[in-house]
Amino acid sequence: MLATWKQLTLESVCSRITDGSHSSPPSVPDGRPMASVKDLTPFGIRLESCRLIPHEDFEKLVRQGCQPVKGDVLIAKDGATALDTVCEVKRNDDVVLLSSVAILRPNPSVIDSSFLHYYLDSSTTRSYLKGTFISGAAIPRVVLKDLKRAAVLVPPLPTQRRIAGILSAYDELIENNQRRIRILEEMARSLYREWFVHFRYPGHESVPLVDSPLGRIPQGWEVKSLGALMLEQIGGGWGKDVPDEKHTEPAWVIRGTDIPDARTCQVANVPHRFHSISNLRSRRLQAWDIIFEVSGGSKGQPVGRTLLVAPQLLSALGDDAVICASFCKRICPDMGGYGSEMLYLSFLEGYESGEIEQFQVQSTGISNFKWTEYLEKIERVIPPESVRMRFRDLVRPMLSQAATLGLQTANLRRTRDLLLPRLLSGQIALATDTLTITA
Repeated sequence: MLATWKQLTLESVCSRITDGSHSSPPSVPDGRPMASVKDLTPFGIRLESCRLIPHEDFEKLVRQGCQPVKGDVLIAKDGATALDTVCEVKRNDDVVLLSSVAILRPNPSVIDSSFLHYYLDSSTTRSYLKGTFISGAAIPRVVLKDLKRAAVLVPPLPTQRRIAGILSAYDELIENNQRRIRILEEMARSLYREWFVHFRYPGHESVPLVDSPLGRIPQGWEVKSLGALMLEQIGGGWGKDVPDEKHTEPAWVIRGTDIPDARTCQVANVPHRFHSISNLRSRRLQAWDIIFEVSGGSKGQPVGRTLLVAPQLLSALGDDAVICASFCKRICPDMGGYGSEMLYLSFLEGYESGEIEQFQVQSTGISNFKWTEYLEKIERVIPPESVRMRFRDLVRPMLSQAATLGLQTANLRRTRDLLLPRLLSGQIALATDTLTITA
């Protein structure tokens, strides 16, 4: 089959290879979107995160060719994520690009846009491109005139379209799952906000508001410190990367940096280490525990990220124990007095409102968190048991379904990533209706 495949250069399969603007117009509150490498995702440009620039600057950059069009392939070319993020432009969006993003316009008579997207997204291709075309010690970058020489193994167009169709089916399922997860999570957060911030819960019309240390709250509700809502809270551990006489027990270690992905059961980067029996005994995570990050963070990403340990997350990590890292806290919520879901959602609300950021301190380049002070000073409103139980019965299925979709997504992504390099190298022959493994 490979006899019909040709090795060409990136320049020969594209009608145009360029990048975005090399000048950066000022940001304005009311303008049009300009994307940089930070706004690039595997599924396209995240328009909601783009900064806005003046209309006249936008139109000037459109005339200069800095606006991608449907069918273009975009790839990160500057910074720490250079060559890591690749996507295909699926529609003509009103957006222009900065120079940190390369724009590849495939020649449709030579190469299919989706095929080129997947070819560049292959781990094999990425390793080759990084090893050959990245320069710059402080800030990695790719020079376009060099990238144009990159080799591309190209099958006939019908084969390209079959390969792209198979991989696109996986990506569509993954994207659909991610969309459903976002909706479920937002539903849960909105419900918490309505019931316990604005006090618009079922039956609120007949309950008068009374004074409290937190202002006016429904009659019969209580105010307690955060610390009183936890049965136990303890710092995590790190252990050893290889076992020794003391560190004999295997366990996965969820770090603060793993929290965003772990929320949807994406655990490929979670480290596996060895621990002492005593440390593991008190730190082993159980379903519906909460992880709270107390040290680390990053620019624009303060500490205080939280993770609800759904049963599906533990399932994704297999049979071994799971703990959180030293820079995190394991929280065992008071399930009867407040509940995991309410405490977790209250942390998310506090993170978004800036409440959590008030307790962040900076030292030696690392952000830390005044955990003890936070637990003592911050209070929550505690509704009656009937309201708590009704809320849990509504929200737990939402969060559980989101975790299940995340687990499905992880399996889909794993299968896709196994198929991708084999399809793109010709190891899997494409028969009319089936896949045939040839090597």
